[in-house]
Parts: sequence; C-alpha cells; structure tokens
Amino acid sequence: QECSLAAMIPRLTRRRLLQSTAALPVAVSAWPARAARVHEIALVAKPAQARLVGANHPMTEVWTFNGTAPGPVIRARQGDSLKIAVENRLPQETTVHWHGIRLPNAMDGVPHLTQKPIAPGESFTYQFAVPDAGTYWYHPHAMSHEQVPRGLHGALIVEEDAPPRVDRDELWVLADWRLDKEAKLIADFGNFRDMSHDGRLGNTVTVNGSELDEWPLRVGERVRLRLINACSARIFALEFKDHRPFVIALDGQPVAPREPPDNRVILGPAERADLILDATGKPGQRSGVIDAFEPHRAYRLVDLVYGGKALRETALPPPPSLKANALPEPDLKRAERHKAVFTGGMMGGQFEAALDGRMLDPRGLAERGKFWAVNGVAGGDHHPGHAMAPFLTVKRGAHCVIELINDTAWRHPIHLHGHAFRVVSEGGKTLSPMDWRDTVLMAPRARMEIALVADNPGDWMFHCHILDHQQGGMMAHVRVE
Repeated sequence: QECSLAAMIPRLTRRRLLQSTAALPVAVSAWPARAARVHEIALVAKPAQARLVGANHPMTEVWTFNGTAPGPVIRARQGDSLKIAVENRLPQETTVHWHGIRLPNAMDGVPHLTQKPIAPGESFTYQFAVPDAGTYWYHPHAMSHEQVPRGLHGALIVEEDAPPRVDRDELWVLADWRLDKEAKLIADFGNFRDMSHDGRLGNTVTVNGSELDEWPLRVGERVRLRLINACSARIFALEFKDHRPFVIALDGQPVAPREPPDNRVILGPAERADLILDATGKPGQRSGVIDAFEPHRAYRLVDLVYGGKALRETALPPPPSLKANALPEPDLKRAERHKAVFTGGMMGGQFEAALDGRMLDPRGLAERGKFWAVNGVAGGDHHPGHAMAPFLTVKRGAHCVIELINDTAWRHPIHLHGHAFRVVSEGGKTLSPMDWRDTVLMAPRARMEIALVADNPGDWMFHCHILDHQQGGMMAHVRVE
C-alpha cells in the first residue's frame, strides 16, 4: 500500500551548520609531492549514534565506519596504493565495494562472487592501486539495501598530479534517511513497495551526515565541489540559484567544462559530479540550492551564504579541462554487440523470469522477494553452493557495445564494476560528447548504448544501483575471461 513519506512524520526542521568537509574525519591527509605511496588504513564497521537532525532531537542509531556516517574520507594520489583493513563489528556479515575504481577482481567486495563475506568479528584486508584520479566512494555489497541506508558509506578521493586551481576543494556526501518523529531510523528495509516501485526514499536529506542549513562562501572565491549521491534510491536535480556552476567531471572522469542543462545537476544513486562553483554573489546574499527532481516535492537542500571579506573582485575565466585518465578507448566499428534488457516492477506488465533455473510468473517471483530481471533472469543472492551464470561472457581485451533496454516504468541507474564505459547513444541518437561513466541513469522505457574495452579479467557485477531493485533481482554479472 502506498503512503506519503511527508505524512509519515513531521518535518524535522532544526538544522545544524557543518563546515563542509572540515567536519568529516580524514583517513589520509598528506603525501609528498609526486611520490607514490601505500596508504594503510583501518576501517571498523560498527553501530554508533549520529546527530542527523539537530540538538532538539535524539541521536539516531546508525551503522558506521569508524564511528561516523558517512565514514572517513580516504584520500590518495593517482598511482598510489591502498591497504585497507576492514573489521566487522556489525550483527551481519559485510563487505566493502570500492565504487568506480578499476581494481583486481578479488578486491571488488562482492560476497561469494569475488570474496568470502566478512563475518561478524572477522576482518579482511583490501589492497589495490588507484589508477584514475577522481571522486569515488565505498559502501557494502552485502545486504546493501539495508547497510547503506543505515549509514555505511564514505568518500574515496583520488587527487590529480596537477589539480585545478581553486580556493577550496569541498565535498558533499548526499544521503537520505527514513526517520520517525523521534529521529529513529525506520527499519522497514526490503518491503514490498520499495522493492517493486522506486526504491527506499528517506524523508530527511543530509549533507556530510547532518541536515545543513547554511554553507559559507566568500565573494569571488572559486570552489571545487565534489558531489556524491549515496542514497539508496533518491535522484537529485540540484539547482544552484543565482549561480552558474561548471561540471568538470562525472563519475570521476573528466569532461569538457560545461554548464549543466537548465542549471540542474542531475545525480542518480551512486553517481558523482565535480563542479567548479564561482562565488559571484554579494556580501550578505543568501542563495538556495534546491532539489527539484520532482517539482511538486521540491525542497531547499541548503543556502549558500556570503560572509567575510571578499577574496577577489573580478570574475575568473571559465575553468580549464582536467587531464583525462588513461582509459582504453573502445573501437565502435569492430566492437561486439550485446543487449541487456531490464524488466519487471509494478506497472511492468506480465512477464516471466528465471530464478535458480525455474521460470516463474510475477506472483511466484514476488513470493521469493524478486520483482526485476536482466535478460529474463532474476538475479539470485550469491551464497555458498549457488553459482549464478554470467549474463555475458567476453574475452579479455574485447571491444564491446552493450545496448541497454529499460522495459520498465521506473528509472534505473545501471552500474558496471571494474570498468568505465563510454555512453554512446540514447534513444537511437548518437551522443556528443560520449562521456565516460561507471553508472548511467536510464529513464523509463529508454534505450541507451554503452561501449567499453573489457580489459579487466574476472566476474563483474552489473546491476541497478537503486538498492532495493538490486536486491529484488535487477543484478547480473559480466565475465571477462
């Protein structure tokens, strides 16, 4: 039965000021110029309390990395290596997936596909290099539809050798929470409506772990603003009132600096965007950042507030392009052609899908907690003794074009592990530019093409990043032999 989240609880209105990433713990803070390093980091997944909504409300019981939600910001330089020991103090088994990083398959963090899950009381050490500069993040891939919205996620920033000249490099980790009037997390994870419709939407949105009222700016300053959508299902369309940000990277990969269409930065779950934001306002000015993805439910995320002495009086020129990462370029003319058809969900019509080798109708699938399929197969849970066949097997080094067909009434952010891909076309129209992404947001009934060189061997998850859709069957994997 559908219900309004706005009607579920009163709006929690008291907000607490964060000084952006100054309020976030930092796991890696400094490194010598141009020297490759191995950064040794300890992450402990454990329950803790967080003040999500201000001092007039109780603390919220959440799950954290190192006691904070989001977890510590991990910073390294392009070409460095990370050695991250993860200890599990949760009541569930867990893993950590390093979203967007091209790494060895054994380090990808998918339970029973790439590693044995980390049982409560046990530890696992991930070790890999970070070949590409950009904005990435980390989160569990075990019971992720519950563990991520409980607070288990964090940012992974890979610095360029020659970063753009800015006055500040800032980070907003965007998350939403489903809270009751006492700021307690509503633990209705994996319910029928969320699984079969548009996923788990919270009623409280935080920036870096707290509702944010104001974000300070100085006249004339230039800010690099890194945005990460760590929500389970919420899609953002951020409008920066009175400002004209430039997008300089998407999913960590540089793009030619551009103003977003209609001045709206759209971010599906798991997507990231790096912006250059020039503070062109006047002393004392307040300008809202509005999330207007659903215009009838638009709300103010935060106010940009001008204070202090002006940093500069004259406007800066448009930002230059970032240096591209060394990604293998797919050859569209000689590429293999494949299809991935996504089906299911409410209003999806009658369909059948295979689950564990049996064909089931929607009722039979729903009884087993499955509502979605990829190429006619509802993704089963990986577990010992269950070997889910890949939906696609390709030879290492193959150039591939995959047509994505969303045959559902819902949006889906589709994510491929271990690789970046070019977004080639949408609705039969070739795109220009063909951006590099690792997650692409598909509209209902849409068709898109992505292209990649399958140069990273192993079994790689390919799934919707609306986490209830993933848990509900919209997951598969690609095998690169």
